[in-house]
Amino acid sequence: MSGAAGPAASPDGRDDLGGEGTADTMRERAGENRAKLWLLLRANRLVVAGVLTLAVFVGFVAAAAAFSPALAEKVGASDPIETLFASMITAIVTGATLVVTIGQLVLTQENGPLGDQQERMDDTLAVRSSVAALTGEPAPTDPAAFLDALLAAATGRAHALRESVRGRTDGSDGDETAVGADVDALAAGVVGNADAVRDRLDGAAFGSFDVVFAALDFNYGRKLGRIERIADEHGEALTDAERDRLDELREALSLFGPAREHVKTLYFQWALIDLSRLILYAAVPALVVAGAMVTVVDAGTFSGSTLGVAHVTLVVGGAFAVTLLPFSLFVAYVLRVLTLAKRTLAIGPLVLRDSE
Repeated sequence: MSGAAGPAASPDGRDDLGGEGTADTMRERAGENRAKLWLLLRANRLVVAGVLTLAVFVGFVAAAAAFSPALAEKVGASDPIETLFASMITAIVTGATLVVTIGQLVLTQENGPLGDQQERMDDTLAVRSSVAALTGEPAPTDPAAFLDALLAAATGRAHALRESVRGRTDGSDGDETAVGADVDALAAGVVGNADAVRDRLDGAAFGSFDVVFAALDFNYGRKLGRIERIADEHGEALTDAERDRLDELREALSLFGPAREHVKTLYFQWALIDLSRLILYAAVPALVVAGAMVTVVDAGTFSGSTLGVAHVTLVVGGAFAVTLLPFSLFVAYVLRVLTLAKRTLAIGPLVLRDSE
């Protein structure tokens, strides 16, 4: 979803404040195909893992059918089945152990001596006090409501800044001065973008990707950059009251940055713990299937064919796909985490071309 447009962009993609284009949503900033970004970020991770598993099965069977009967006969032989699934047992056990190690590394961040825990608490309460001072009420405890409160404060301060310069003219033809036009465009961008994100935060529950995904679409970094440029180019034209309003808006936007990063970090930990649990769950049936294939299945276990595809090929392909399910889960979750990390590498008004 897009927020309100900011300053008009010139043909070379630079806006009238000297910045690059004015896109607010992550998809627009990244220039990615909508379907690709949906697959990497928005799609349910269990569905993505299921699709990957199904693709492995279909690919395996299609390859066997294409090279039939030679490949089907080879798959039907006992030794290749033993070799394949014995290797899969080793891979599953090793992978599950690695996942447990990753989970332990995530959890170690929550462990520590009493002094460290007290420091974490003091830092958290200090930030919450800053947010309470900014919004004029106690900081919400729900992550979505917490981000929403910051956006509401930014919207209110953008309105106040716009009102403080409204009606300024150059004394000739009644047009707004350059400072009035730039401030109005900045305020419109903040309000429009914040309102769109707040609509998506409404009712979003942490644990799902909805909170983080909505927060990604508030382009606070570019707005901070515009504030700096306005202060530099129009500092002398601004009154003391207008400079105070500009600083207040900057304060609201600068608090949103670390708040979003904190929520994103918590989501990373949440997702990696979920991933560890799911892989351990999937490893048990995968080991059972791999063990059964090694000890039970041979060339004569499944005779006959369907639509020209040997039954043993279908069974081996299905079993191979099931044993790869833990890896499919790993790929599905890590794709989202890595994509999200890349798109949010920089904090503040620093634009990375690959992520912006």
